[in-house]
Amino acid sequence: MLNKSKSPMLFPKYQQALKQVGENIKLAAKRRKLTQTLIAERSGLSRHTVRKIEHGDPNVAIGYYVMILGILGLEQDLQLVAQDDELGRKLQDIELLRK
Repeated sequence: MLNKSKSPMLFPKYQQALKQVGENIKLAAKRRKLTQTLIAERSGLSRHTVRKIEHGDPNVAIGYYVMILGILGLEQDLQLVAQDDELGRKLQDIELLRK
């Protein structure tokens, strides 16, 4: 059973990826001149949670990241995740060649 009080154990490269997502969200908000306070009001989240998202905190539920992306008009970016599965295609091609 998963203990919800524990933080996710992420490898450093995954932590860096999440940190980059947070930084991208922060920059997108700044470009739109949206403050943490305004984003918090529009999302119903606390300013503290918005700040955690902007820092790529792995303890924040992914749904909240999606909520902020929606406020920024960037929710369609989620559809790009794993869209170009180069490794998966290569593995599939290897299997097809074996047959």
